[in-house]
Amino acid sequence: MRTKRTALIVGGGTGQRMGSDVPKQFLLLQGKPVIFHTIEKFAGLVDQIILVLPQSQFSYWEQLCRQYGMSHNLTLVEGGDTRIGSVMNGLAKAGDEGLVAIHDAVRPLVTKSMIEAAFGFAESGGNAIPVIAARETLRIKKQGATEQVNRADFLMVQTPQCFHLKAITEAYHQLDGTDITDDAGVFERAGHVICTIEGETTNIKITYKEDLVVAEAILKALTER
Repeated sequence: MRTKRTALIVGGGTGQRMGSDVPKQFLLLQGKPVIFHTIEKFAGLVDQIILVLPQSQFSYWEQLCRQYGMSHNLTLVEGGDTRIGSVMNGLAKAGDEGLVAIHDAVRPLVTKSMIEAAFGFAESGGNAIPVIAARETLRIKKQGATEQVNRADFLMVQTPQCFHLKAITEAYHQLDGTDITDDAGVFERAGHVICTIEGETTNIKITYKEDLVVAEAILKALTER
């Protein structure tokens, strides 16, 4: 019998860095909201989908569901004041059995094979964090100046980040600070060793206007294959 799988999709963007009044997860990508693409990638691969959004966006979400015919069954959860709070609210609705993939709502290009790989590795390894190598020269800020570092020593972290539900929930409950920016950091601070897997260069996070243009181009290229 397959281990229960949960997708916890976190959407809290406001669209400020996009220069848009529409939250970035609701901007259109190939004719439908970004977040719809994201949800569709998990549909059929998981037993439950939990979507975390600011309460102020609930009515707009419902409007979009009617307009674009969103039919996937999911649980809508109110977000917190921070990403940490939003993830904790989502985990509280997920139960404590099985595996959970925590994913950014604005990473719509993740592939189903990546999701499957993350779940598969996490089941045996305890967690699975997708990463890709840094492609450009990096410099670190140091005492008012900058210094070049070896990019081979650095990895760029993506989502979905997969964990056993009980373990990641306990890690969040032990969290004693707000300086952590992703779930792997929370898990690591609780004393766990992080297991990385190969990510996807196309699994971009849509943050700026140009990211949406790139996402359109990638989707077009994939469709034409």
